Amino acid sequence: MENGFVDCHCHISAREFEEDLEEVIQRTIEAGVQTLIAVTEEVGEFDRVLQLSDRYPGLVAPCLGLHPLQACGNLEQRSVKPEDLESALPLFYKHRDRLVAVGEIGLDFTPWCAPTAQDREDQLAVFIQQLHIAKELDLPVNVHSRSAAQVTIATMREQGVSRALLHNFAGRPSVALEAVKAGYFLSFPPAICTNQQVRNEPRNIFMSCQYIADVKGVSSQTVQQATTNNAYRLFTRARKM
Repeated sequence: MENGFVDCHCHISAREFEEDLEEVIQRTIEAGVQTLIAVTEEVGEFDRVLQLSDRYPGLVAPCLGLHPLQACGNLEQRSVKPEDLESALPLFYKHRDRLVAVGEIGLDFTPWCAPTAQDREDQLAVFIQQLHIAKELDLPVNVHSRSAAQVTIATMREQGVSRALLHNFAGRPSVALEAVKAGYFLSFPPAICTNQQVRNEPRNIFMSCQYIADVKGVSSQTVQQATTNNAYRLFTRARKM
């Protein structure tokens, strides 16, 4: 049995954490979190997450990936385009031995983010290409899915993806069961419970743990052990860090 939590999906390399990163990391360790599966959203984050892996060896487990939505200034977002992936492609291969997963990748068909058929086609093309990279590098994928659950799962199955985490899954239970049948994992962020904090951070994993324990009628320790073991089953390289 493992002795600590694994945060399966965190954005520790995001700009929001730059000012107080040391304090966030300290709170993370004090909360009993032993591994951070650290995802990226844009190619500009790639160097940052790798630097954090060097800075906090054994704690920060880096992933590289392009999110289906990309920043376009003034806090607005647009759908990812195939050309966004061009500069990222060589970096997946350059750092292949350091990565624990490809992510955060996926589909987001929210109407105001992907208003046109071309937006959705572009997202799907980038998603499929990153799925191919993950298979080539023998890595699991860390997946975002919003307003696109059925398409996301169907696409992964069609592409022969067998190892995946569906992060913060918001689809119907029947669709979630399709993911379970395919062998995929689903994560539960603190948003599943009443969380009044403006910004989430890894130490809040205990909220999810306690909520799941209450729903299932088991101890929080049982949930912690089961979820940590599951995390290392999926992210096998993280266990070896």
